[in-house]
Amino acid sequence: MKPQEKPRYQQLKDMIIDRIMSGDLQPRDRVPSEYELVDAMKVSRMTANRALRELTDEGYVDRVAGRGTFVADFKAASHVLEVRNIADEVERRGHTYSAIVHKQEREQAGREISDALQIPEGRDIFYVLVAHQENGVPIQLEDRCVLREFAPDCLEQDFAKVTPSAWLNGIAPLAEAEHIVRAMMPDKSIRDRLNVDDQEPCLLVLRRTWAGGRPVSFARLYHPGTRFELTGHYVPPGTEKSTTADVIELKDLLQ
Repeated sequence: MKPQEKPRYQQLKDMIIDRIMSGDLQPRDRVPSEYELVDAMKVSRMTANRALRELTDEGYVDRVAGRGTFVADFKAASHVLEVRNIADEVERRGHTYSAIVHKQEREQAGREISDALQIPEGRDIFYVLVAHQENGVPIQLEDRCVLREFAPDCLEQDFAKVTPSAWLNGIAPLAEAEHIVRAMMPDKSIRDRLNVDDQEPCLLVLRRTWAGGRPVSFARLYHPGTRFELTGHYVPPGTEKSTTADVIELKDLLQ
C-alpha cells in the first residue's frame, strides 16, 4: 500500500524546520513570507498561513507585525547553580517537553563511576541515557548512573514521562550537588542523539548529587553549544536581590 502523502502545510513546516536544523536558516534570519511561499511552493495562502502559524506556536519562528517572520533565537537556558527539572524549565518557557529513552539498564561500575559514587569497581549500578527535547529539538543528553541501593526501582520507571532527576528527588530530597562545566567536542554517538554536526561543540555539565550523606547519582549532561546556555544570579544569604525592573539584566544585554 502506498504511504499517505503528508498534508501540504506539514510539508512546508518540514522544509523550514530542515533548513533551520541544517543551519541554512540561522537565528533571526528572515523566513519566507506567506506570499513568497504561495508563489514559490504553489500552495494556497491558507496552507502557508497554517504552516507559519504552527511553526510560531511550536517556537521555531517569531512573527513580527509589519516586519515579517524570523527564525527564533532558540537557546534553552538552565541555572548553573541549582538542580532543576529540565521538563519544568521547558514548560516554563511555554514550550513542549518530550524525551527519548535510549538506554535503561543494569551495568557494572567502572573506575570513573566507582570513584564518583564511592563504591567498589564491578558493583552493580543503574544506567540511563535520555535525550531531553524542547519542541521536538534535542537540548540535553543525560548520561546518568544511579546507586542501586538508593533507587532499587529505577529500571521500572518510564523516563519518557518523568525525568530521572524529578523521580530521584521524589525518592529523597537531594541534599547536595556538585557541578563542573566544560566545553568539549562530542563523539559521533552524542552528535547523532543531539542532532548536531561534527563542527559543533557541546557544553558538558558533570553533576554529582548527594543524599543521606553519600553520593547517589553521577551524570554527564551534554548540551548543543548553539542551543543551550547556563545562567545564574548569586545573592549572599541575608541579602536582597538588587536587580529591579529599572536594571537591564545581563541576558538582555547579550542579544
